[in-house]
Amino acid sequence: MKTKIDDIMTEAMDLPTPLRAFLAAKLIESLDADGAPELSADWKEEIGRRCREIDEGAVRLVDAEEAFARAYARLTR
Repeated sequence: MKTKIDDIMTEAMDLPTPLRAFLAAKLIESLDADGAPELSADWKEEIGRRCREIDEGAVRLVDAEEAFARAYARLTR
């Protein structure tokens, strides 16, 4: 079992940063999945739309530091 986990960790650590972040988020999300309400059809559609915009390059992604800085600046105006 340990060897399998080590192999998974090695492969995961070799992923590009955005994919590692996605994987980490999915793993954390899975911890809260038990008892979590199902997403509504509207939310699933919205998530799909946003993912398509990202895949098509229609939106510019910003890192968390920039997003938090923008939000903080708006709060302190």
